[in-house]
Amino acid sequence: MPLTLSQFDFELPAELIAQRPAAARSASRLLHLRRGADCRTRLDDRMFGELPQLLRAGDLLVFNDSRVIPARMHGRKESGGRVELLVERILGHTEALVQLRASKPPRTGSILVFGEARATVLGRDEGFWTLRFDRPLGPLLEAIGKLPLPPYIEHEPDAADRERYQTVYAREPGSVAAPTAGLHFDEALLAALADAGIGQAFVTLHVGAGTFAPVRTENLAEHRMHVERCRVDAATADAIARTRAAGGRVVAVGTTALRTLESAADETGVVTPGIRDTGIFITPGYRFRVVDRLLTNFHLPRSTLLMLVCAFAGLEAIRRAYAHAIARGYRFFSYGDAMLLDLEPGTTC
Repeated sequence: MPLTLSQFDFELPAELIAQRPAAARSASRLLHLRRGADCRTRLDDRMFGELPQLLRAGDLLVFNDSRVIPARMHGRKESGGRVELLVERILGHTEALVQLRASKPPRTGSILVFGEARATVLGRDEGFWTLRFDRPLGPLLEAIGKLPLPPYIEHEPDAADRERYQTVYAREPGSVAAPTAGLHFDEALLAALADAGIGQAFVTLHVGAGTFAPVRTENLAEHRMHVERCRVDAATADAIARTRAAGGRVVAVGTTALRTLESAADETGVVTPGIRDTGIFITPGYRFRVVDRLLTNFHLPRSTLLMLVCAFAGLEAIRRAYAHAIARGYRFFSYGDAMLLDLEPGTTC
């Protein structure tokens, strides 16, 4: 039977959509989902700060170190009319692929004005425009850009968001949305994990605005996944190989880290370093080659991220976990609580 969009729908009370982060990063709640070879699903209510006790020495946490950029700008057409820009991907020092909102779509060759900067419209492809600016884009965004909070967060970004909608280990600028599973880690928790013998490695996937694009086809086989740029370096590939050889578990911190690793792996699970584009669309039935455990937030109904976690832990198990989380008042989405998906080796149900 083909997978359908309706299989990944659920009702969520609006008051469970987190509008602000927890008072402290590691003070979020953590729902620990365990599935054994007997196919039984066990759910335990934990706190995120308990994570070192839920992993074991020799495991490897893999984080996405992408940094959120102030990717939203407001400007105008040189010919008149307001425009709003959201960077999808920086293509070079002065070029970017962007989403644009305007009363009328700009024409190729027209000029857009953002503060003192001017941008030429080079062309359009399936809802994205390519722009060339008359100055380096990075400093321009830092000067007049705004943090692109997700559409379900209802307040304007402020100083608190500039700190908390960014992981403490973010170092590679390029994302327009945070890899939100990583928002729960603070320096003290990272140190406690290291003291417990749990390794840490990093990949980079720059999250594009397409992550918020709705799935528009009922038959999921017809959905075209957005493409994002990702990187795995040799040190991380080596750390994964050593972990697996020693019997440790590879724990992806977030769906972006998981998609990066699975995109870089061959059929035997060997991860090849490099920079690549990935449009991997993971749905139930996918065979995971690298990742053994997954840390993730609670995701939107009918989203590709929800489909991914259902592929990892099982559709019925995730339905049960989400119902449990809603009944117990867990906080959902980017600023919400987290889950640890913990499957015993050999689990196939």
